[in-house]
Amino acid sequence: MPAAIRLQGLAKRFGSLEALRGVDLEVEQGEFFALLGPNGAGKTTLISILAGLTRATGGEASVMGFDVVRQYREARRNMGVVPQELVFDPFFTVRETLEFQSGYFGLRRNDDWIDALLHHLNLTDKADTNMRRLSGGMKRRVLVAQALVHKPPVIVLDEPTAGVDVELRQTLWQFVRELNQQGHTILLTTHYLEEAEELCERVAMLKEGQIVALDRTANLLRTDAERRVELRLNPARLPEALQARLVEEKEGVFQLGLHDYAELEGMLAALRQADIKVEGLCVRQPDLEEVFLRTMRGAER
Repeated sequence: MPAAIRLQGLAKRFGSLEALRGVDLEVEQGEFFALLGPNGAGKTTLISILAGLTRATGGEASVMGFDVVRQYREARRNMGVVPQELVFDPFFTVRETLEFQSGYFGLRRNDDWIDALLHHLNLTDKADTNMRRLSGGMKRRVLVAQALVHKPPVIVLDEPTAGVDVELRQTLWQFVRELNQQGHTILLTTHYLEEAEELCERVAMLKEGQIVALDRTANLLRTDAERRVELRLNPARLPEALQARLVEEKEGVFQLGLHDYAELEGMLAALRQADIKVEGLCVRQPDLEEVFLRTMRGAER
């Protein structure tokens, strides 16, 4: 079974700028995969190569086993892309837009699936509305529907929730989860790292055109960041025995590194021995944002 997305030595140069520098990556069929990175890391360039909007300088890329250059028709038929930009035709209604998109892929009797998309994305009451009369959030929903109208096995979401309201996010993620459960492969880029942490099984982090981290989300959270215990103390001082564990002190709250929950008992014993009372305690788990920032700081070109 071929990988849903396969990149081998993928490179792209714009003049003297190396947007991608030999990226190797495989996304398996049925995965919910996150591609993360700061602005300018090369995420959109990578997606543009997959979508056939730009050509790689070197290396190869394939979708469901089809080379995006040599077998571009098959590759594009197997992938739907939701772009960052709100690109739309102002002369058509929502339904007409989806019907034309169906026609691009040779689908003549696609009304039932179009109706389903309109329903799942809460666009039914906007079906006969001209595209230029829609709000930004509604236009974003139509872009999602366009990407899905030909039922592609691979769905690429490039910042799909940027600048949209909470309702759309919830609606979109519920629908995308259902599609993933049905076997669709999802590739997500987002700056909302809590979305990636909640939704994605694996994560790749891109910096300056190179992958600097690639692992299962759970492994990244477990190995790259430590738990912290936050303590509000009276008096507001830390005994000498715990000074080495201090990570940060801010407004009378001490943050201590905690590798294992069993260490908490020894910390509390040290505080009791020093006659320091605990007025507040909170154990904070590491999140993907912490891992991401630490990885970006640690990755050197």
